[in-house]
Amino acid sequence: MNDRIQQLLQQITALEDDLRIALSEQPSSVFFQIKGKRVEFEQSIKETHRRLKRNFFRWLITDRPQNLITGPIIYAMIIPLIITDLFITFYQVTCFPIYGIKKVRRADYVIFDRQHLSYLNFIEKFHCTYCAYGTGMIAYISEIVARTEQYFCPIKHARKVLGTHARYIHFLEFGEAEDYEAKLEQYRRALGKD
Repeated sequence: MNDRIQQLLQQITALEDDLRIALSEQPSSVFFQIKGKRVEFEQSIKETHRRLKRNFFRWLITDRPQNLITGPIIYAMIIPLIITDLFITFYQVTCFPIYGIKKVRRADYVIFDRQHLSYLNFIEKFHCTYCAYGTGMIAYISEIVARTEQYFCPIKHARKVLGTHARYIHFLEFGEAEDYEAKLEQYRRALGKD
């Protein structure tokens, strides 16, 4: 990777970090505080949420029928998600210590906080919990696989790949054979610090 590209990647990473900080510092239009695992809203917000909540029967009548019809198909996906979760977690717990790779914390990816929204009825909260698990699990799995790829094969593909993980842009260029073994070892050592 040439110096110009390396410099641009460092600038992008720095800007992403700045953006993350700015977004976390940005005042919210909704006033809440996070206390441990609980999210607490101001009293006026709580009252507004309760007033806006649709009861189950009204929700059932006004919700799109195709959502109810396809529900069993969507929720059947929990089976492969849980199985994949078990296998990928087992893989990480057993192999990452051997490879010297820092483990991925599930809690950084799978976040359940939407149940604190009192304007959602119990079915909507269930949907949100399912989606939080699914999308969080995919991100968790992606990071475990990305660390594995960095350990074994931190080389970009010859063809353009859509939807790569964040580590991919730092990988070696396709065909960059000069000092490959030494560079591979650097990538591996970096995984113990992540």
